[in-house]
Amino acid sequence: MSNSKTNPNLQDTNPEMSKEEMAARREEITAFYKENIPHLEIQADYEGLLAAIEKSRAERMQAQMFMAQQYASQKGEGQPDPNTEEGKAFQEAMVKAMQGETA
Repeated sequence: MSNSKTNPNLQDTNPEMSKEEMAARREEITAFYKENIPHLEIQADYEGLLAAIEKSRAERMQAQMFMAQQYASQKGEGQPDPNTEEGKAFQEAMVKAMQGETA
């Protein structure tokens, strides 16, 4: 099987292009890339922001889990009494942690 059957773009290339034709083709390709750079920069910014958001979420979840473990170890029985300030804060942190996982 030849390359021209697997890649239709290869059919368009002429192995005996003149230097002028090659220079013109090179300029077309360069112009194409230059036109796409602004779009790629926007996409790179978007991907960077998504990564920053995911990192922040992971750090927040880690902090909430640390707090939950600290509360649990202080009480010694797993969870603080839900009628105390500490217990209410623990319950709120757990609710927020669960909401963060589903968001």
